[in-house]
Order: sequence, then structure tokens, then C-alpha cells
Amino acid sequence: MKKALMAGAALSLLMTGSAWADITIATVGPMTGQYATFGEQMRAGAEQAIADINEAGGVNGEMLKLEVGDDACDPKQAVAVANQLAGQGVTFVAGHFCSGSSIPASQVYSEEGIIQISPASTNPAFTDERPGPGIYRVCGRDDQQGDVAGKFLAENFADEKIAFVHDKTAYGKGLADATKAAFEAAGGTAALYEAYTAGEKDYTALVSKLKQEGIDVLYVGGYHTEAGLMARQMREQGMDTLLVSGDALVTDEYWAVTGEAGEGTLMTFSPDPRKNEIAKPVVDALLAAGKTAEGYALYTYAAIQAWAQAVEAAGSNEYEAVIEALDAGDFETVLGPLEFDEKGDVTLPGYVLYEWKDGEYDYLEQ
Repeated sequence: MKKALMAGAALSLLMTGSAWADITIATVGPMTGQYATFGEQMRAGAEQAIADINEAGGVNGEMLKLEVGDDACDPKQAVAVANQLAGQGVTFVAGHFCSGSSIPASQVYSEEGIIQISPASTNPAFTDERPGPGIYRVCGRDDQQGDVAGKFLAENFADEKIAFVHDKTAYGKGLADATKAAFEAAGGTAALYEAYTAGEKDYTALVSKLKQEGIDVLYVGGYHTEAGLMARQMREQGMDTLLVSGDALVTDEYWAVTGEAGEGTLMTFSPDPRKNEIAKPVVDALLAAGKTAEGYALYTYAAIQAWAQAVEAAGSNEYEAVIEALDAGDFETVLGPLEFDEKGDVTLPGYVLYEWKDGEYDYLEQ
């Protein structure tokens, strides 16, 4: 009950572009908690998408309004928010962020006839085991991300000791396992494989074990806060171990945690959508408003774009008609042209490696 009340309190109504709105959509993610930076990205992208769509005349002449839901990356709260949105007549959700939230929430959306397009949930099970046809994502998958990272580790650190750790979440464990599998398939042997508990402030015991084992490279399946603490605490123990991780490090908050200890950290993420010429007006508008354009802001914008174009193609926002349009359509988005496959996965360029330098991340020069 407490979780449900929290979820209800976390829903806020935003009117964008019109005093009267005809279609209610939502974005849901961690608007509070330790991963709130990603919720901020999603909210910024969603607000800008609705503002731009309404300014251009809406969808089939109808204006959009936005509900913002906070799941705090908690699976139970995610389900509570999903049920709340269903009760409010939401027809589409751009969310959630954490795979551990998206997967259980997708059951609610499927049962209630709500389209879900996640901007950020990368666990393969989200689409491999989707409960219905109206579940999609505009980001890549952990098996794709892990394949890139695993092969990179095998090719570049064949003679080094590599450890794999994860935070036991659907995202973190899935990513670490996929990367480790690709690494081993390419001929590598993991020196250590362990789980850690997310949300702690001290990983000294884990770091001490890594030091004792002589680990040269640490692959972290988890989020930026914990990875950042590990990077900092490794340097405090005099270790020069390289930290490698995934797309959850795509936030300036990673450097805020690590400081100079984050120098050289590597991560996988899709080609930076901010560099797309087609995305420039959106990026400029976000920055001019003092909002973020990093990480998953543009992915959320693109999720709403794809849905809106499908609704226009269908001539209706009815569930089955929009699904048919999403399955058959080609969509022009800030991420570039995209379409969905039979699972609901997106056809976009794959993952590349980035490096943190001087407080910023950019493509790794290879």
C-alpha cells in the first residue's frame, strides 16, 4: 500500500502547448532516488517532444498532455504507477528506464491496452518475453552491448586479469553476464565473477579483494553511482585498474562521483544522438531551456516521435491500429530513421566505446 501511495504521489500532470489536451501520454522513470539523473533525462526529452508536436498541430489534430511517473527504479512501484496510469486513461508510455521496472510494468500495459516504448531498458527479456505485441524499445539490448564489450576486452586485454561484477538487478546482471559470455567465447577467461549490493557507500571489501587478486580490468554491470565509488576507492588503494561498464555511465554524475579517479573509464553506448544533424534543433532547444540533452533525453524524444507518427499513420490512437502501424512503419526520429522488428526491438546502429576524459565522455580513439 505504501508503494502504491508513493507512486500515486509521484505522478504529476503537465500541460504543454495547449490549454486543452485530447490525448494523455506518459513517461515513467526514476524521478527520485539515486538514479534520478536518468529520470531527469527522460522528462526533459518527453517535455520537449510534446512541446514540439503540439506546436506543429498535435497528432491528427489532437493536442497531447504528459503524465510524469516516478518508479524510483523499484519494480513494485513501477507496477503501481502503471496501474495508476491505466486508471487515468493513458494510451502510451515512454518508459521505463530500469529493465527491472519495465519488465513487470509491461504486463500491466499489455493487459490494459497501453503501448509501451522504452527509451532505455536494455535487458533482452524485455522484448524476448514480452507479454503482448504493444511492447517496444528504441535502445539496444544487453546482448548486443555485451558482445561489443566482451570482444573488445578479449582483443585488447588478453594477457590481463579481468573481473566481472554486477549489482544483481535485471540490467546489471544481464549486462555483466552478456559481456562475460562474449569475452569467454572470444577466448578469454574471467579471473573473478561476483555480485555486489547496490546503494552502499563503501565497496572497500570488494576493492581490497580485487587488489589482492591483482585485477587489471574491472567490468561493472550496474549503475554510475556504484561504479563511480569503485573507481574512486580503487585509486584510494593505489590501484590503476581500468574500469569498464555500460550505458548507465552516460551521465555527468559519474564524474561528479569519481572526480579525477574516473579518468580513462570506458563504457559502451550507442552512437551519440546529440551529434546527429537532425537532432540539432532539439538539442539546442533543450540546452536553451537549461535542460539536459545527454544520455536518454533524445531516446525518450524519439520514442514519442515514433508513437506519434504511428498514430498519424493509423489515423487513430486505438491500441491495435497503432500496433499495426508501429510494426509496419519506418519512422524519422532524432536518432535517425528507425523501424521495429518482430520482437519490438529497434533497427539502429549498434554500440560503440566511449572514454571519460577531463570530466567528459567521447568516442574512444582506437
